[in-house]
Amino acid sequence: MDDQTKNLILAFALSLAVIMGWFALFPPPEPDPADSVAQSELLPPPAADAPAGSAADTTAAPLVEAVRVAIDTPRMTGSIALTGGRFDDLQLRDYRETVDDNSDLVHLLNPVGGTRHPFYALFGWSPRGALDYATVPGPNTVWEQVGSNDLTTGTPITLRWDNAAGLTFLRTISVDENYAFTIDQSVENSGDAAVSLDPYGILAQHGEPDDLQAFYISHEGLVEMIDGSLTEDSYGDMADYDVSDRERTPARQQTAAENGWIGFTSKYFMASLIGIPGQGFTSVAQHVPGADIYQASMRQATVTVQPGETASVQSILFTGAKEFATLGEYEDAGIERFTDAIDWGWFFFLTRPIFQVLNFIHGLIGNMGWSILVLTLFLKALLLPLAWKSYVSLARMKELQPEMAKLKERVGDDRSKMQQEMMALYREKKVNPAAGCLPIMLQIPIFFSLYKVIFVTIELRHAPWLWVFNDLSAPDPTSLYNLFGALPWDGPVAGSLMATAFLGLLPLLFGTTMWFQMRLNPAPADPMQATIFNWMPWIFMFVMGGFASGLLIYWIGNNIITFTQQYLIMSAHGSRPDVFGNIRASVKRPRGGKSG
Repeated sequence: MDDQTKNLILAFALSLAVIMGWFALFPPPEPDPADSVAQSELLPPPAADAPAGSAADTTAAPLVEAVRVAIDTPRMTGSIALTGGRFDDLQLRDYRETVDDNSDLVHLLNPVGGTRHPFYALFGWSPRGALDYATVPGPNTVWEQVGSNDLTTGTPITLRWDNAAGLTFLRTISVDENYAFTIDQSVENSGDAAVSLDPYGILAQHGEPDDLQAFYISHEGLVEMIDGSLTEDSYGDMADYDVSDRERTPARQQTAAENGWIGFTSKYFMASLIGIPGQGFTSVAQHVPGADIYQASMRQATVTVQPGETASVQSILFTGAKEFATLGEYEDAGIERFTDAIDWGWFFFLTRPIFQVLNFIHGLIGNMGWSILVLTLFLKALLLPLAWKSYVSLARMKELQPEMAKLKERVGDDRSKMQQEMMALYREKKVNPAAGCLPIMLQIPIFFSLYKVIFVTIELRHAPWLWVFNDLSAPDPTSLYNLFGALPWDGPVAGSLMATAFLGLLPLLFGTTMWFQMRLNPAPADPMQATIFNWMPWIFMFVMGGFASGLLIYWIGNNIITFTQQYLIMSAHGSRPDVFGNIRASVKRPRGGKSG
């Protein structure tokens, strides 16, 4: 076997091994159906000066029918329950559950007692000194609205509660044009003694989310940034925390001196408690085993209110889509590393720049499918100098074939002598036999980075291209089973064995373009090697069939550009590939063997 063929087979074998190894090591497990939660036990923070383990347990009442204040903004709709002042009913106007325009809006927050897993945010005060939980607002405190207006971007709402013991609590809630609520909490002391309280915010997720994918390429669960340090814990990680004596549950605590936020994220959406930049707080992540509640808490500094005075604190609640531009705006406003709520992965140094270039191109073109093809062209242009050297080396290797044949006749079966003579010949002709592998090997981290971008960024979710390709983050919806939609029945369910067997249009185009790219070089003389050479594109076609449509668009474009580059470069060096001759040779029946 010549070195050119060895390099080709090695490169594709390595690529296949990496792809198959990835799915072997990180298989997408089937999510277990979530059990209904019979108990709704929420743990507010323990009183700061109380003995360890003395936190009051509060049973959260069903709030589906609670009196509510409507939320009505250009990007969000829902309501706030006056019971507890809870943010527990929120939908995102710009996003739907499926590509169907009539499907439900994405539900981000859900109340206790509804049909979805409860997920909500609430704010309150933890008592100090002579105060107890009955004298401060908690999860089931019924607030009174001051006025009757809805919560909109231009009209905040104010909630009021009087404890009938000298303390009046006010909560003013405002919302911006995107996804951030600002919560101003104040307490007025009309009594005759100073009081101290600890303000807090809680995000509570009852059980694991309904839409949990549990796919290792995308983080879902707790996400936390404390003074520039990012932490990502899955729901399983939270259940495995060490039990805290004070919290009485598995818990982990951190302290932010200047900046931070904590919340729960899915692949595309997030709810997060955010501290005011420059103000410290204590974050607590915990799991309540008996109720199967995952909590993320932000506890702010103690507030002391003298008689006749009023004290106030402020915090921010983010509830929305992880749009790169939107997160960037909040980051520019002082929320540190907020764009890192997007899971950029191990190759973040490639993933983030690739997405930024793709997003920039999309801003110019307006279509993600065409933007991916332009990005492919850009990446190939960036790697062109390396590709040029590689293809020049391949052309020189072909020129050396007659000399290699003579060398083999001269040395016979002496492998050591053959290796020495070959290396001397390579040095004399200035040929690097490994150069042909390098461009393909460099494609591997680019492949994984782009796969990450397409899989985790919401900008690719439900992004349309041509014809029926209405979600570039999902596998090809077309199928041979119904002749790509021409026949009056649906294609097989994505991920099924039928879907694998009856491939869509994009996997077929991928396999075909890869096959033509490999026809730039003649098949090996050995029948077994020729069979591998011929079948490699079709193996890859089935392997890639379940990948996101956007990734297949990239590979199809990459194959076409690579074919063009290699053909032109090799032709310029007097070694024009005999493509049609190689095609004819590949379909001929080898003498004394089976068809390859």
